Amino acid sequence: MTVAFLHSYGARVLVAFAVLLGLWGAYHYFRNQRVSGGFRSTYLIMAAITPVQGLLGLWALLAGGDPRAGLLHMVYGAFATLFLPGAYIYAHQGNARREALVLAGASWIVVIAFLRGISTG
Repeated sequence: MTVAFLHSYGARVLVAFAVLLGLWGAYHYFRNQRVSGGFRSTYLIMAAITPVQGLLGLWALLAGGDPRAGLLHMVYGAFATLFLPGAYIYAHQGNARREALVLAGASWIVVIAFLRGISTG
């Protein structure tokens, strides 16, 4: 297994994580429920895996890999790495329904960022 393969596989895992969280958070929002501890934990796992994914990409780049779109590919990863914890912190400043909306929305936004990163890299 090469580092580039792990980076590619990790990207697809993150897309699956983000879609799952987007659906789960939307479910809580439309049911007018507070997000569960399991949801928050899963969101934080995704937020922690995202920079690890970036480090794998950096390792692949240093090992001679060459992303097709170069800098743009890295911008999507940096965006997701910074956006996920920021959204988590912001979500705690409101009521329970708002928290579900912000975290579900953040998950859908990073789905787009992850897919754009995959398509440019």
